[in-house]
Amino acid sequence: MRPLLILLLLAASVAASAQEVICHRGYWDTDGSAQNSLRSLVKADSIGAWGSEFDVWMTADGMLVVNHDASYGGVTIETAKWKQLKDMRLKNGELLPTLEQMLKCGKMLKTRLIVEMKPHSSREHELEAARKIVKLVRHLGLEARVEYITFSYQGMKNLKELAPAGTPVYYLNGELSPSQLNELGVAGIDYSIRVMREHPQWIDEAHALGMKVNVWTVNSERDMQWCINYGVDFITTNAPERLQQLLNE
Repeated sequence: MRPLLILLLLAASVAASAQEVICHRGYWDTDGSAQNSLRSLVKADSIGAWGSEFDVWMTADGMLVVNHDASYGGVTIETAKWKQLKDMRLKNGELLPTLEQMLKCGKMLKTRLIVEMKPHSSREHELEAARKIVKLVRHLGLEARVEYITFSYQGMKNLKELAPAGTPVYYLNGELSPSQLNELGVAGIDYSIRVMREHPQWIDEAHALGMKVNVWTVNSERDMQWCINYGVDFITTNAPERLQQLLNE
C-alpha cells in the first residue's frame, strides 16, 4: 500500500473516531421530554451525548429565557416582562425555563452546554443579552463547559469579545468561508447540512486552518452518513441515538 494512501486512511480513521453527537434543543423526541426543557438536557446527558444545544432570548426586563421561537404562547419574549412568561408550561408540563435554571441543571451533568443566543431586534438589546449570558456562565463556574453559537454576525463578535479567551464561539448563518471566520477568531464553522453539501470543500479548509466543523440539523441517515464520511467534528441532530448507532457501526 502506498504511504500517501496509508496516511489518508489513518486521517480518516482519526476523524471518524473524533466525531461527536450534539442534541438539537436537547434530546426532546422521547417520552416525557420537550424541546429546550430541563428534561431534554438530562436525557441528552443520559445517553452520553457530547453536547446539548438550547436557545436563549432576553426579555424586556432582562430575564434570560430558554426557547427557540421569538414568542411563546402568543407572547413575544423580547418585548415581554418575565411575569408574563413565568407561569407558561412546555408540552411535557415543565415551566418555561430560564437560562439560569438550565445552566444549574447542566452543572450537575457531564454533557457540554451549547448556548445559542438568538438574534435580537436591536444591537443594544443583543449586546446586553450577550453580557448577561457570559456573566451568568462565569458566576456559575461553567466557563470551561459552555460553547456559544449564534446566527447574528454582531452577536458572534460580541460573544467573542466578552467570553474568556479560547472560549469556542461559532457562527451559524452560512455565508462566510472558513478563512473569513478564521480571521475573526472564531472556533470553526457551524453550518446547516444544506450549506455544507453545497460547500463540502469547506470541511478540509476549516481543518487545515485548525478549526472545527459542526453540521446541523442532521436527521436523515443519508445526511448522517454524509457527515460521517466527510469527517466533520460534530453532528447536531434530533435523532441522537440513531446517530450514535451509525458512528459505532
